[in-house]
Amino acid sequence: MQYEGAGAVRDNRVMNNDASERRFSVQVHPAGWRYPASASQSLLSAALQAAIRLPSSCRNGTCRACMCRLVSGNVAYRIEWPGLSAEEKAEGFILPCVAQPLSDLVLQLPVSES
Repeated sequence: MQYEGAGAVRDNRVMNNDASERRFSVQVHPAGWRYPASASQSLLSAALQAAIRLPSSCRNGTCRACMCRLVSGNVAYRIEWPGLSAEEKAEGFILPCVAQPLSDLVLQLPVSES
């Protein structure tokens, strides 16, 4: 299922084949970070592998601690329905702990209230 907005999100699982080994670039704003991610790994896992700590907790798509906005690019989910409402998905929100890249991405982290 495709959603219009900042980026397209697919709810189907990414298949493990030669295409899953493609590598993409992920930019994280406003931090200015950039890291590589393969199509076969979650965005959170790829960030941790690159020594970038994104907000996270459960790592299975339920707690929403990692929720951020997909500014551009396309992702697919490892699970059928991650812990986002249809409205949040339509507004471009994703859960990096269960989202896998299908293209180069730009993510917008929430501004922390300190």
